[in-house]
Formats: sequence, structure tokens, C-alpha cells
Amino acid sequence: MNLETLALIAVLLAAIPCGLFLLNLLFYRKISSSASFSYPSRDVEDENEIRLSVLIPARNEEANLHALLESVLVNRGEDFEVVVLDDHSTDRTGEIVREFSAKDARVRLEFAPNLPAGWCGKQHACHILAQQAMNPVLVFMDADVRLASDALARLAGYLQTSDIALASGVPRQELGTFSERLLIPLIHFVLLGYLPMFMMRWTKRAEFSAGCGQLCIARAAAYRTTGGHAQIRATLHDGVKLPRLFRRAGFRTDVFDATDLASCRMYQTNGDTWRGLGKNATEGLAAPGVILPMSALLLGGQVLPFGLACCMSWLPDRALALTLIAVALAYLPRLLAVWKFCQPVGAALLHPLGVAALVIIQWLALIRLSAGKPAVWKGRSHYPSGVAEPVKAT
Repeated sequence: MNLETLALIAVLLAAIPCGLFLLNLLFYRKISSSASFSYPSRDVEDENEIRLSVLIPARNEEANLHALLESVLVNRGEDFEVVVLDDHSTDRTGEIVREFSAKDARVRLEFAPNLPAGWCGKQHACHILAQQAMNPVLVFMDADVRLASDALARLAGYLQTSDIALASGVPRQELGTFSERLLIPLIHFVLLGYLPMFMMRWTKRAEFSAGCGQLCIARAAAYRTTGGHAQIRATLHDGVKLPRLFRRAGFRTDVFDATDLASCRMYQTNGDTWRGLGKNATEGLAAPGVILPMSALLLGGQVLPFGLACCMSWLPDRALALTLIAVALAYLPRLLAVWKFCQPVGAALLHPLGVAALVIIQWLALIRLSAGKPAVWKGRSHYPSGVAEPVKAT
């Protein structure tokens, strides 16, 4: 294969996500209290439907709870309760929630029963929370999310003016360590660069489902019809699996831009970032049937152009021109994301390094799966959905 052909391949593989990213920006939008996107409005609205249950699974979250609960409780204009599930915490999680509930009757503390065999901790916590919820709209939040003061009003208005049963948003990602800045912004790149969002919006087919487990809103009636988190009990990837479950049951789901609606600091250290992205990788990009084509697309379109650019002094004129086009196509989505999603410019400039690191994380996760080793997170061992946990000898 000559250099010109290699450069042409790089152009094609960079053009696909670049073009899809640009197209998806027309569909991936922020929401307001009256937003309904392209879905039909509902003719009859239950005046009580805007009552919300904000549901928060919490396992050793004392560092997050003050800021989290304060951000929720300053919301006005909606009738809501806040239910925090203390999932066998060994820190001050329960004590902090009690302090808030003593001052604000909307806050309620519940305790998780023992984790049953075959369940992921988060899915079990969300399942219990949904059972405890008293209102017809459920808002699932990770403990590291912070809401804007009008977030609940806008979420309620969005759900009320559309026929969506489940929707989730990607908050503005707060970044600290080098690994966070390098890897976390790729959430938007992968979502918008490889999912045909117009198909997700116009069809209920499960293969076009997408979501973000950090912030999710659902109609309680639809949630219970599908079986909710009990039907995805073993997964670590609820952001994808829950919308897929809803779509298989005939409900519509959606993803919205939550950049101005919420913020989230997913991880605190370089090691946590790598472990966190790797823990559920084998249910996403690192799934055995997905990892090879996705590695080829990512490396060929996002890393290869920069590898060729490093050798530009040896490239023939046509190969050089194609290489520069490929580099521009690879950079364009990331630079647009800097503007649209408040991402750091430095991370965008390190795009090929970030993509290479992401691919490495996927392969390491697959190797871990092949070796039968679980992902360890918050003191619990997790086996991917569909992989049985080994029976311990007695």
C-alpha cells in the first residue's frame, strides 16, 4: 500500500465522524421548559405529571453530597422530592443526608438492602430508589452531578411537551487531572461522531439507542412497564442499556445537551479515570464484536492522519494534500466541541493521543474480560453483563 492510498484511507475514515458530528449538531440540542424537538406534543397533560422524584444512589459520597443536595434544593417551580439511597456507605453519607432532611422535608434518606447475587450495585440502588419514589416522573442522578437552578423545571417542561418516555443528558464535564482532560471530552466525540442521531430521533429501533447514566429522566409508568433497572441488573452500562430496554418495549427515548443544565466531575485522579472508563468498556466499544471495527475507525481516522503528518517531508504532493485534509477533518469536531460543550482547547489539540489512549483502554478491558477478571469499583467486583461470577468454593 503506497502513501497516497494510506492518506486517502485516512481522509475517508476521518470524514465519516466529522460529517456525522456536524449533522448531529442539528439534533443534539439544549432543552428549555417548552422544548419538544421534533416529537409530537401530547394532547392531554396530567396536571400532576410534573411532580418529580429526584433519585440519588450514594455509596461513600460524603465528598459530593453537600454540593449535590444544595444544587437540587435551590430548584424552584416544580413539586419534587429528593430520595438518597445510602448503599452501605462507610463514611458520613447517611449523616449528611439526615442533616439536610432535618432542614428540608423534601429530602428523604433510605437504606439499600444487601446486594443480591447477579446485580451491579448501581442498578440495584436505582431499582430500590424507583420503588421508593412517590411521584410520576423519575430523575436519576449520579452523586457527582450538580444541577443548574432551573434544571428540574426545564426537564419537567421537556418531558411534558413530548412523547418521550426516557431521556438523558450529558452534563458539562469538569476536568482536573491530565487523564480527565485527555479522555473525558471524547464522550461527546464518540456520541456525536458515530451515532446517527436523526435515526435515534425518528425511530424506536433499539440499535439506535444512546444515553448517559449521569442524568436521566423517565416516566414512572413507562419505567415500571419495562421492568426498569431490574431488567439490566448485571450491566455496568445503564446509560446505554436502559434506553435500549425502553425502545424494545415500544417507548421513545432521547439524548439532549445538558451542558447548561448540569455539571459533573466524574473522576478525581488519573488512575480513577482509566479504571472508570475501563470498568464498563466491554459492554460498549470493547464488546468482542465491536472492538475491531471501532479500533480501525478510530485509529485510521483520528490517529493515522497525524502519524502521516509527522512524516510530511517524505510525502508526495498528493499524499501530503490528503494528509492535511485528514488532519483538518479529525480536528474540526473537537474544536467545535470546545465551543459547544465548554471543553479545554489543550485537550482538543491532543486529540490523537486521547483517541490512542481510549483504544488502549478498550483493549485492556477486553483482555481483562478474556482472563475472567472483574472490574473493581468502589470496593465491589463487577463482572460484565452476561458473564457469570465464579462460584466461590466453600
